Amino acid sequence: MKIMKVETNRLGQAKDEFIAQWGALGTQWGISRTMAQIHALLMISPRAMCTDEVMEELAASRGNAHSNLKELVNWGLVRMIVIKGDRRDFYEAEKDVWQIFTIIARERKRREIEPALSLLNKCAEETKDLRSAEAKAFHNQVKQLEEFVGFASKMSDRISSMKHGLALQLATKILS
Repeated sequence: MKIMKVETNRLGQAKDEFIAQWGALGTQWGISRTMAQIHALLMISPRAMCTDEVMEELAASRGNAHSNLKELVNWGLVRMIVIKGDRRDFYEAEKDVWQIFTIIARERKRREIEPALSLLNKCAEETKDLRSAEAKAFHNQVKQLEEFVGFASKMSDRISSMKHGLALQLATKILS
C-alpha cells in the first residue's frame, strides 16, 4: 500500500512538472500558457475529460478553460467527444506525436510564416525600383529573407506531409 502511494505521488509530480513545462513552451510558440497546459493535460490523460475536470486540475476559470478548449479544437489538437447519457462535452487530445508536430507546423505557418512572407514580399515589391544605396541594401536584405523563409516554409511543408517513417529516414540521412 505504501509503495502505491509513493508511486502515485511520484507520478503526480511528474505530470505536474510536464504540464507546467509544456505551458512554458507554449508561450514560446505564441499560444497562451493555459492553452498549452490544457493540451498537455489532455495529451497525458488516459481518458477524455470534461471542462469541469480540466478547470479543477489546472485551477482555471470556466471561461478560460472553455475558450482555450475551443481554440485547441480549432487547431485540431483536441477533439470534442460525446459520451452517451452525459450532457457535458468531453475532450481528448491527439496523442500521435507526428500528428501533433504536423498540426503545430501547419498552424504556425498559417499564423506566423505566411504573414511574414507577405510582409517581406510587399517590402521587396515596394523597394525594387529604388536607386539609393540604402534602398538597394534594404531591398537585397528583404529579398534574401524572403527567399530563406520561403525555402524553410516549403521544407516544413514537405517534411510534415511525409509519413513518419520516411521523415525519420530522411533525418537520419541528413544527420549522418
